[in-house]
Order: sequence, then C-alpha cells, then structure tokens
Amino acid sequence: MEKDLKEYITPPIMLIILLLVISLIFIFPVLNMIILGAILAYGIRPIAKRIRSKLKFESISILISMIIILIPLVLLIAYIVLVISGFLADFFISNPNLDINSALTQISLYIPQNSMFDLNNLSSTIEDIVKYIANYLVSKLGSVANITLDLFILVCSVYYFVKDGDKLYDFIKSFVPENHMDFFNSTVESVEDVLKSIFYGHFLTSVIIGIFGAIGYSILGYPYGIFLGVITGILQLIPIFGPWPIYWALAIIDAVNGNYPRVIVVLLFGFFLSLVDMYIRPAISSHHADIHPLILLVGFLAGPLVYGIVGFIVGPLILGITYAVLDSFRKELKESE
Repeated sequence: MEKDLKEYITPPIMLIILLLVISLIFIFPVLNMIILGAILAYGIRPIAKRIRSKLKFESISILISMIIILIPLVLLIAYIVLVISGFLADFFISNPNLDINSALTQISLYIPQNSMFDLNNLSSTIEDIVKYIANYLVSKLGSVANITLDLFILVCSVYYFVKDGDKLYDFIKSFVPENHMDFFNSTVESVEDVLKSIFYGHFLTSVIIGIFGAIGYSILGYPYGIFLGVITGILQLIPIFGPWPIYWALAIIDAVNGNYPRVIVVLLFGFFLSLVDMYIRPAISSHHADIHPLILLVGFLAGPLVYGIVGFIVGPLILGITYAVLDSFRKELKESE
C-alpha cells in the first residue's frame, strides 16, 4: 500500500496539487461567475454554432448569440421595473394626502389586540425595515466596482467557454487513464443530462406557467395581467413557492372587495396552474435526468445562501452533478465486480 502511494504521490504531483489549491484560493471570489458562465455557455453554444454556419466568423457568431440571450433578460428586468415604478407613481398620485401612520392605525383595528406583534411599535418597525433596505442598497451601490468585475468575468467566461469548450474538454480528457475512460464518458453524459434537466425541466416549465398565468389573469380582468404572469413565472423557479402566492393574493383581494365569483374562478385557475406544473416538470425532466426532487430542492434553497442570487442556478447544478458522478462511480463499481 505504501509503495502504491509513493508511486502516485511524487514531487510533480505534490507541486500540481499545491498550485491547484493556490489557484482555487485566488479564483474563489469569482468562482460563481465562472461556473455560471460555463452553464450559460452550454445553452448559448448551439445558437452560436447555428449562426456560425451562416456567418463563418466564430467571434461574431458568439457575440450575436450572447446578445440574443441577453436582450430578453434585459427587457424582462426593464419591464418589471417600469411596471412597479408606474404602479407606485399612480398609487401616490391617486392618494396625495396618504398618511402612513393613519393607514397603519386603520390596519391595526383589524388585528386582534392579543396578537404576538406589538402594534404600538409597528410604525417604528416598518421604518427600521425601510432604513435597513436603504442602507443595504447604498452598500451595494458602493460595491459597483465588484459588480462590474463580476459581470466582466461572467461575459468573458461565457465567450471563452463557448469558443474553446471543446479544447477544455479534450485537455481534461487527456489526463484520464484508459481504464477509467468509460467512467469519464458516463460522467460527462450524466452532467449533460443534469444541465438539460435544469434548463428544460425548470426554466422551460417556468416560461410555460408564466405564459399561462399572463393569459389567464388578463382574461379574468386583472390589471397588470402580463406583469402578474411574469411574476408567476419567476416564482415558479423557486420550488417552495410556485404560482400559489399570486392567485391566493388575488383571491383574497377579490374576497375583500366582494367579488366572490372571481374568487372561485381564480382559485380554480390557480389549481390548474399547479396541476400543469405537476405534469409538465416531471414529463420534461424525466427525459433528461433521473434526479430525486429533494436534491434539486435543497440546491435551490441552499444555493442562494452560498452564492447569492446566482445560487438558484449553481446550487441545484452542483448537487445534481455530484449525484450524477456518484451514480456513475456506483455503476462502474458494480460492473467491475
């Protein structure tokens, strides 16, 4: 055993391990952007190949494909910001004499006095929350340089992963011993299945639910129907939420306003959205990767705690790939017995 270890743990190997550890320490602050760049490159690469078949210029094809993916995202964010700002502007214009303290007092009349909340401090609590959010935004504005650096690394990662992804694959493959080549190939296939499962099983489901929501809410006569559909689609990405917060909130508002027929209809429509999700997500995901839903759920919930908002993508991906690698290793062990 000691002889085998001495054969593997040689000075060059020790030097390589040391350099890899030091390199990981250096890139760890931006590792999430590099991983996200690799994920986005996986989705952008087919588009770039199709454009390149017509333009014949690789760099221009990659840039055009990145723009094609980026434009809808920018438009979506701009649309959300415009709708929210327009709604707030209309609200304050229609209520020029709005007194926040008076409104809180009126709300407190409908809350039981034995509530666990201290109603006397409700106003100050809300003010503290607003101050905290304002301070948080100011601190984020102070780190514009870091955000710019992250975005720059993300764009560069996407570009070079799309451009030189094959070279990176061949470089990694060159280190794999011949007797472990089957394990390597099955692991790569499993990783691709995980990526497809996340892309199609979750993002495509979110888009479908969002479109159904926008159509349904608009038909039911709700203002900002398209906006409600967009928010429904975004919430659909988070497994613990889904579409239910939107349609339950609309049902409660209708119940308060006495529109009971629409309460029943919107709840039935909401249940329909949930049923569509229960059918579409497994139907799409099962074609690509057989991963237990708990693994993806933990990834979605724990990912943002480690990597921030990017964790919604990176979290389930890392856990899914880890599961795929372990499953491939388990299969190789069974075959070797």
